[in-house]
Amino acid sequence: MTTAGEDLIPRVTTKARTTATATSTALPPTAGAEEVAAAETALGFALPPLLARLYREVANGGYGPDYQLLPLVGPGRTALSEYRSERSASAEGVTPYWPAGVLPILDWGCAMYAAVDCFSETATVLLFEPNGMTDDGAAAWFVDAESLTEWLETWLSGTGWYREDADEHEDTPEPIPWQQAAARIAR
Repeated sequence: MTTAGEDLIPRVTTKARTTATATSTALPPTAGAEEVAAAETALGFALPPLLARLYREVANGGYGPDYQLLPLVGPGRTALSEYRSERSASAEGVTPYWPAGVLPILDWGCAMYAAVDCFSETATVLLFEPNGMTDDGAAAWFVDAESLTEWLETWLSGTGWYREDADEHEDTPEPIPWQQAAARIAR
């Protein structure tokens, strides 16, 4: 019997490689188990198993929806450095907005992120959309997918809300407000 991850990893790998070939780019090497462990130590929490496997078995970022996953570790912008930066800015600002355990994995541009709730059993994927945020940091958080598996499936099938043709498909779900945002930010 295989788990969803056993089936999903090969499909993600295939699409990542196919996309890289089509765009004449190279996927970065994978992150080693030691690098993932060091990142988890620096973060202070474990990555969801599927996310850790993506970094260890597919590539250290560089694939995925539109703007592609951030590398977990390495030079330049990484999921680790963006998490630290957002948590620090949130703590220093007038309006706290970034909850502990929510790791940014993809920068959509315009200050928006896809982020994984590393404290949720399903690795909920959240959308951080701060552009209308005033004095409520929780108002910037939406559930993009109930799980990382579901989020990856929308990428694999080309049905994510972020697709240019998403408006043409009535069944494309829109992100909904994340009900736990205020409580999680307050921690």
